[in-house]
Amino acid sequence: MSEPRPTRILAVDAEIPDPAAIDEAARVLNSGGLVAFATETVYGLGAVATDPEAVARIFAAKGRPSINPLIVHVDDVDRARACVSEWPAIADQLAAQFWPGPLTMVLPRSFAIPDVVTAGLPTVGVRCPALLVARNLIARCDRPLAAPSANRSNRLSPTRAEHVLADLDGRIDLILNSGPTSVGLESTVLDLSTDPPRLLRPGPIDAERLSEALGGHAPILPSTDSSTDRPSSPGQMPVHYAPRTPAYRVDSAEEYRDRPDLAGWAIIQFGPEPIEPDARTARQICLDSPERAAHRLYDVLHILDHLQPPGIVVVMPPDRPEWRAVRDRLLRATRPIAERPRSS
Repeated sequence: MSEPRPTRILAVDAEIPDPAAIDEAARVLNSGGLVAFATETVYGLGAVATDPEAVARIFAAKGRPSINPLIVHVDDVDRARACVSEWPAIADQLAAQFWPGPLTMVLPRSFAIPDVVTAGLPTVGVRCPALLVARNLIARCDRPLAAPSANRSNRLSPTRAEHVLADLDGRIDLILNSGPTSVGLESTVLDLSTDPPRLLRPGPIDAERLSEALGGHAPILPSTDSSTDRPSSPGQMPVHYAPRTPAYRVDSAEEYRDRPDLAGWAIIQFGPEPIEPDARTARQICLDSPERAAHRLYDVLHILDHLQPPGIVVVMPPDRPEWRAVRDRLLRATRPIAERPRSS
C-alpha cells in the first residue's frame, strides 16, 4: 500500500488574497477534494456541501462520527437562502447585524443539502465567515462549503495552519495558510427552527447581543446541558476540544493547593487575579480577560501539548456571562479533578 502524499500548503495574504491561490483551492474543492482554510474563528476543513462523496471525505479524514452535523459556509445571504427551505425575518435581522461574522444560524434545510451534511437532521447550520479568504473561496467555487474545524475529531481546534498540518498531514489535499485566526473560538450557534430561538453553542456573540439585535424584546433561550450522543449542532459532544495531554479542572485555587500530587503539571488560570505559583508548577499561564482567553485558549493548549508536561490543570474562570463560551470549551476539554485518583 502506498504512503499518503503530504498535504500541500499555499500561503495567502489574509487581507489581499492572491487570486491564483484561491483559484487553485477552488479547483481542488470542485474536483471533490478537501481544503483547509482559515475563518476568523478557527481553521475549517472544507468540501463542497452539495457533493455527498466529498463531504464523506471530511468525516473520514477527521475520524468524525457520522451523527455529528456540519456547518455550511456561505459568502452572502443569497447563497444561505439556497441552503434552507425557510428564511424568516429574524434571520434577515441577525444576518444584517452579525454577517459576515461568527454567528451560525440553524434553519430547516433545503433539498440542496444532502443528509451526510446534517447527519440526517431536518435542519442545517449556515454562516457567512468574516475572513475574506473564506468568502472569496466560496464565491470562486460558486457553491457552499461544509467545513468543521480542521483537526482530528474531538481534538483541539486549529488556529494556525501548522496546527492543521500536525493533525491532518496526508489526510487532506491542501491548506491555505493565511496566518493565525483573529477570534480563536468557534462561532455562536443559534437555533432559529424553534420559537423562541435557542442558543446551541455559546461563542463570540453572546445571547445578550443577539437579543439586542432583535430589539431587546425577543427572548433567546439559553443553551441546555447538550452533552449528548445525538447532537443537534456541532460542538455538543461531551468530550470535545481536548488536548492530548491529560487535562483536569478545579474551581478554585484552594482545590488546586489541596492536590500535592500535581507536581510538575502546567497550570492555566483565568481572570485578573492569578494564584501565586509554587515550586511544583512546571508552567503557569494566565489569561486575564474573556477576550484574551478566547483568542489564546487553543494556542496555549497546543503549546502545552508540544511541551508534554505530565498533565494540565485548569483553574476555571468565574461562572459569569462574559466567560460562558470559554467555560463551555473547557468543560468539554477537561475532566473534574475528583476523577483523578490521588497518588501517594
